Amino acid sequence: MSVQDKARRIIWIRRFVQTLVLVFFLVILAANRPADGVAPTAPVTIFFDLNPLVMVSTWLASHSLEGISLLGLLTLAVTLVFGRVFCGWFCPFGTLHNAVASLRKQFRKVVPRVEMFSRWQRAKYFIFLALLVMTSAGAQWIGVLDPFSLLYRSISLTILPALDVGVSAVANGVYLTDPHLGSLHLRDLTEPVYRWWQERVTATELRVFSGTGVVFLVFVTALVLNLVRNRFWCRYLCPLGGMLGLIAARPLLRLTSDPEACNSCQKCTLACPAAAQPEKPGEWLASECFGCWNCVGSCNNQGLDFQWTLPLQKTSSGSVDIGKRRALASVAAGVAGLSMMRITPAAQGKTFNPALIRPPGARAEYDFLQRCVKCGLCMQTCPSGGLQPTWAEAGLEGLWSPMLVPAIGWCEFECHACGQVCPTEAIKPLPLAEKKKVKIGLAVIDTTRCLPYAYGRECIVCEEHCPVPDKAITFEMREAMQRDGSVRLLKFPRVDPVRCTGCGICETKCPFQDLAGIRVVSAGEDRHPDNQPMLAGGDPYGDPNSDSNGNANEESNGDSYGY
Repeated sequence: MSVQDKARRIIWIRRFVQTLVLVFFLVILAANRPADGVAPTAPVTIFFDLNPLVMVSTWLASHSLEGISLLGLLTLAVTLVFGRVFCGWFCPFGTLHNAVASLRKQFRKVVPRVEMFSRWQRAKYFIFLALLVMTSAGAQWIGVLDPFSLLYRSISLTILPALDVGVSAVANGVYLTDPHLGSLHLRDLTEPVYRWWQERVTATELRVFSGTGVVFLVFVTALVLNLVRNRFWCRYLCPLGGMLGLIAARPLLRLTSDPEACNSCQKCTLACPAAAQPEKPGEWLASECFGCWNCVGSCNNQGLDFQWTLPLQKTSSGSVDIGKRRALASVAAGVAGLSMMRITPAAQGKTFNPALIRPPGARAEYDFLQRCVKCGLCMQTCPSGGLQPTWAEAGLEGLWSPMLVPAIGWCEFECHACGQVCPTEAIKPLPLAEKKKVKIGLAVIDTTRCLPYAYGRECIVCEEHCPVPDKAITFEMREAMQRDGSVRLLKFPRVDPVRCTGCGICETKCPFQDLAGIRVVSAGEDRHPDNQPMLAGGDPYGDPNSDSNGNANEESNGDSYGY
């Protein structure tokens, strides 16, 4: 078998592996659907566990191995041996880039096929260094650009909801119009598909997410840029690619070339998706190469091949010159970015955003932001759809991290799935019994909108839906003057700050749908002892850390908020 035939066979194996991994990723994503508050049994975090960027950044930010998978070491070991094959063979985002890049031939007259190495490809190393500096100081912003976080966040928060809307619209349209030919009804075909979609994919009613326009725009832009340069994101911007590129500078499996067999046809150059310079004998860039074998398969003169070399053996190959000054500039940029994120009152723990209600089990804000990679796993698995991505509520440092929006959905009392699927334990995996006791906020009554207070009308909706045993919402009987001068005895709701966990169902179910008469704020959350509205002193209505009998709890999961 010739070298070219061997390479072509390997190329088809790679394509099969890429397809298989992408399908597996989509299956895992679909498996993370909400199901009665029970966390999915599928290994939904496996891609994050294998991600060395998430592993290293979480360790540097939190200075702890708690909740960190060490499977990322396997990826690093593979990279040391085979080079950046993780990018070329196993990254589902990279597979999507390949698929879009294959459309470039349709635009040849508009977009020229230029695959030469560009000095701008060094940008990913500078981005990686800048993010690493920020992470080392506790600002976990890796998740904004991490390929797995970006892909999962984009599909689960934008693509799947859009598909859900489309599928529902088509199915409902067919059902209502009922197109048929004799006894053959089209809805007999669409309804089983629609039921399968609801039961196996969405597993709940339609859920949508606010502020995801930018998420979708970043995702689409990253894919469309492949029409400009093949694997644009991987070449220029991906911080994981920058990390693996530095590690893959001298792999054991290296490209060798025969200068005498080269006739300068440039076929290998056009076939290389990484612009790793296979056409230049002695200047092949191992840190850029995806190990795709396209160059070897395109060479008709058998002038290229991958061969094993000893770990310390020097070979004639090129290298990407990052430069000390540019590296220092990247470090400075990381420090500057960190400083800009930390100069707000909220970042210093001087103020607390009442709308920033974190999921139960979320660590203190500083520790939470050290770990959260903005992947969207918790938001997708939330059965009520109440977990939404932040925009400005948590500042730039907390962009796209999860927060509960009771106006959209509530924290289900019998659910603790968000903590079970969090890949970095930014949300602790609490047992259900312990989760039920965690306070994430406090309900407050707006007497200008609450029906009994403002309009003298009977309403007990908030109390009816309160899931807390012994009810966190009680009633006080009062006389209310009616328009005709008569007096009516009404039930006026009152919130018990000791029993209220801030689940938000009272706000969700309030008859006022534009702005509820009872709303949940972040005050009283267990994770921050400074964000407590009740005065301490042993009174069960004064000490936020006392139980319903006024006895002080021995433990509190609140931590310091300040930086």
